[in-house]
Amino acid sequence: MALNDLFTQELKVINMGLESFHDELKSQHVQTVQVAWKPRAGGSQKMLSLLNKLKKVSSSKEKAG
Repeated sequence: MALNDLFTQELKVINMGLESFHDELKSQHVQTVQVAWKPRAGGSQKMLSLLNKLKKVSSSKEKAG
């Protein structure tokens, strides 16, 4: 498919960002789906590191157990 062909087709959007973007597209009759996604641990590297450590401990206990 050529790049210019994209502009002749109906727009369909999967939005994983601001819900207002999804709402604006819907108001313009664009077929869109809003995905409720958030990064693990709220995007905090410190919390993500702690969660990974807990996961390793839990996994080790399951293997031993």
